[in-house]
Amino acid sequence: MNDYLLSVLLGIVEGLTEFLPVSSTAHLRISEALLHVPLASGYWKMYSIVIQLGAILTLPVYFRHHIAKLFSKFPEGEKKDCTLLTHPLSLVMIAFVVTAIPSFLLTKVIGKNLESLYVMGASLLIGGIVMWVIDAMKAPWEKAGPGAPGSPSSPSSTPASPIHTWKMDDIHGGQALWIGACQILSAVFPGTSRSMSTIAAGQLMGMSRAAALEFSFFLSMPTMAVATLYTLFKSLSGKDGNPIGVAEITPHQWVILAIGFVVSFIVAYGAVAWFMGWVRKRGFAPFAMYRIVLGIAVLAWAAGMIGR
Repeated sequence: MNDYLLSVLLGIVEGLTEFLPVSSTAHLRISEALLHVPLASGYWKMYSIVIQLGAILTLPVYFRHHIAKLFSKFPEGEKKDCTLLTHPLSLVMIAFVVTAIPSFLLTKVIGKNLESLYVMGASLLIGGIVMWVIDAMKAPWEKAGPGAPGSPSSPSSTPASPIHTWKMDDIHGGQALWIGACQILSAVFPGTSRSMSTIAAGQLMGMSRAAALEFSFFLSMPTMAVATLYTLFKSLSGKDGNPIGVAEITPHQWVILAIGFVVSFIVAYGAVAWFMGWVRKRGFAPFAMYRIVLGIAVLAWAAGMIGR
């Protein structure tokens, strides 16, 4: 296949799946296997990292107004009820630290799991079931909304709503710590998906779909940026298993990198915008169903039951 077309296709896969709860890592690995990308090559390994950076840059651009508002109200918050430690930006960084330290210590385990189709397939399948069950439990309250009987804003004899955080800006410390801890699963078990683990964790802790999703996106910014830049640094400095020096990259390869980076950014921006709108009106069931079907297919592929 033409390298330029290959770069466009991989950029589309990365952009579409990075922020949807379906695991971009699993989709990229599957795509690379089907398209016969030589992963033993240091260049193509670095390429996967670079196009992920393109997707990451989508978030600060898309949420630029919300980010600016949070910084302008730091540390007291919009309602003047926050402190240095309880402001939403601080809680994002606390959740990041909770995720980053164990993930760094488990680097070798993560590296081994990245090569395992069994781990990816099982993670997709189990994560899909978990997401479906949790979202189904919360669905009636999501439809009722924050002003419905039984919700915090409209107390009545109706049982209290299990959803008590409808906006990301109202998240509290316990929720941030729990979400950060659950995100470790997505690092250790590729196929789990950062979005899936943080959304499901947030819903379990009383967050609405939209609040959990938005916090997931905010947490992705430092988590993905640090992890990706660290991996890229190791690759370019010759400190990982597939090193490549900048001087070794040809002009043709720089063009391929640029194409993948730009395509990934554009597609990821569209995916984030669409997903935010979708979640406010509908649930995660279609994504859960897709994960379950794909997980079964990947496990069957790994076991040699379908062609490889």
